[in-house]
Amino acid sequence: MAATIEMIQKAGSDWSIEVTPNGAAKVESFADCLTEGTSVNVTFLPGSDPNDTIAVAKRLKDEGMNAIPHIAARSIQSADQLETLVSSMVSQAGVEEVLVIGGGVDNPVGDFSDSMQILGTGILQKHGITKIGVSGHPEGSPDISDAQISDALAWKNEFASKEGLSLYIETQFCFEADMVLDWERKIRADGNKLPIRVGIPGPATIKTLFRFAQISGIGPSMRFIAKQARNVAKLMTVQSPHLLLSGLAEGMAADEDCLIQHFHYYPFGGFAKTAIYGDAIAKGEITLLPKGGFEVIS
Repeated sequence: MAATIEMIQKAGSDWSIEVTPNGAAKVESFADCLTEGTSVNVTFLPGSDPNDTIAVAKRLKDEGMNAIPHIAARSIQSADQLETLVSSMVSQAGVEEVLVIGGGVDNPVGDFSDSMQILGTGILQKHGITKIGVSGHPEGSPDISDAQISDALAWKNEFASKEGLSLYIETQFCFEADMVLDWERKIRADGNKLPIRVGIPGPATIKTLFRFAQISGIGPSMRFIAKQARNVAKLMTVQSPHLLLSGLAEGMAADEDCLIQHFHYYPFGGFAKTAIYGDAIAKGEITLLPKGGFEVIS
């Protein structure tokens, strides 16, 4: 069963996008390229000032968006700093939702080494934040063993149920639909009940995608994009995730119990371009291609 336009539109109707504080400085107006209420994740990168993340979240809120700041466990020094950070997110930027991650540093700067420790403080709940994203790893992680990932996911499911929280999984970016669908079925069979937001690499050149895949250290996807990067003539060719999206849409439609509910775009090829792309898919402004996948109607 090939994915239809209706399947792809339905699968892509609920989507979000990511921005760094540096990237946000290049966006003149979020309201000009996003529909009101769009969810936008704001990164908290290693070595950066968390106040920059809060400032971008406030700007997004002021422009009518749902700001979802990251909280990176290994970059938080103490519970006191976490308390101040979350309090500021809520009071200054009206934050109602966050993404809690371990964070990409080898050595924690303070008392926290993983997202579960952040969740366990109760500080998020104290400030009224009950919708929380946690990391998902369809391809595994270079920093955490598969057994540790499995144990952590079981803990998060139990914690969400016990605390009455709306936890969801947000994954690293991927390139192959079958791998993501197989992973979703596996963790569901193991007991996962948390809804899933799949990370989608927005349209970008093969050279750019290869660079981000290298940084992230993701396995199968790294090999997938590396094969294309070997063709020097194609390095500056823009790669669209249309085959990934149509494959996911097909799998989601075929399995009514599938927990994938949302696409999260990483704007490697530019924020505005990725926003336009995601919006077009959500509106069904696409045409199917004879050999599979689709293209956005420009």
